[in-house]
Amino acid sequence: MSTTTISSREFNQDAGGAKKAAEKGPVIITDRGRPAHVLLSFEDYQKLVGGGQSLLEALGDPDSEDIEFEPPRLEGPLSKQVDFD
Repeated sequence: MSTTTISSREFNQDAGGAKKAAEKGPVIITDRGRPAHVLLSFEDYQKLVGGGQSLLEALGDPDSEDIEFEPPRLEGPLSKQVDFD
C-alpha cells in the first residue's frame, strides 16, 4: 500500500487521478503545505471503521454466541454518581 500526497489545487485539477491513486492507498490532500484531508477507497474506509455487523444486528442474530459489551466509563462533568434514595 502506497501513500500519495497532493495539493488541493492538484486534486481540483485531477480528481480522477486522485481516485485512481486512492485505489493503491491513502491520498493525503494538503492545504498550504499542511495535511488537510485523506481520500480512501470505500473498501479501505470499511476496513477502517469496521464494516461488520452493527450491535443491533449482532443482538438480533439467532446464530450468534454470547456478546461481550463493555462500554467505556464516562469521565468529567457527565459522570456524576446517582443517589437513588
